[in-house]
Amino acid sequence: MPRTTPTQARRLWTLLEPVHAVTYFSPEPLSELKAAGYRGFWMGYFAGRAAPLGPVNAEVVRAAFYNFAPDHVARALPDAWAFAPPQSALDARRTGSAAALRRQLGVIGDDPTVALAADLAAKAARSAPLDGRVLFAANRSLPEPDDPVERLWHAATLLREHRGDGHVAALVTAGVGGRESHVLHALAAGTGRDVYELARTMQEVEWTALLDGLRDRGLVDGPGGLTDAGRELKDRVEQLTDELAAPAYDVLGGEEVDALVDALRPITRAVIAAGDIPSRSPMGLDLDQV
Repeated sequence: MPRTTPTQARRLWTLLEPVHAVTYFSPEPLSELKAAGYRGFWMGYFAGRAAPLGPVNAEVVRAAFYNFAPDHVARALPDAWAFAPPQSALDARRTGSAAALRRQLGVIGDDPTVALAADLAAKAARSAPLDGRVLFAANRSLPEPDDPVERLWHAATLLREHRGDGHVAALVTAGVGGRESHVLHALAAGTGRDVYELARTMQEVEWTALLDGLRDRGLVDGPGGLTDAGRELKDRVEQLTDELAAPAYDVLGGEEVDALVDALRPITRAVIAAGDIPSRSPMGLDLDQV
């Protein structure tokens, strides 16, 4: 059986990431988390994404999520578990995310293509390498839904967190801290600091300090752009991330990988066209290129 290439793994990420990301941006999961008892967007975010790990504290989440400011996480955890337990967060994000997808997909939600995408993505997620992938492993321990739309969201989440665990490993290997990774990506992609101020509480003083640190390492030039060494480092991180993500799809083989890409394409485009997911975010994904 031929191995999945890093290029194929990246293509699948671009198609699966928006399907997963409805859980952060669509009104249905946000309303479900609020109804469960969580207060404010960020308490719901940290509770929902961390819930597969159990009632963990801020330190565990900081380590697993990698790029959030310590005080940002600490404002939500472990207090969130006093408002509602992890199971409530799991139920809210699953049902809310599936409801969002059904709205976004409209008439194609009942198409056999959705079930095919769910089946193939779930097959990959069930067989993806587990070692060293703590957040992925926590999500994979959850029951696999029977409903095709719920199963598609669940599988997209598993494969997204599998890739994310690998991305953290690639950053650690490259000596790039979680907060540094925001600056490195912003400079590579042309994303403004305002995106990270809103989504990652990145104030100007911290941004400047991180930029100076990258400059001291020869990764950023005087005017504040990436040097050749900075671009090479960023490219190595992305390449290693793709290489670490690729084995998740090896169980599918070439024809099934192609079938998954073809099945996901109209689904992902419908999700993006719904407009819930912002075009500028820390996800690192250019929605215009999907």
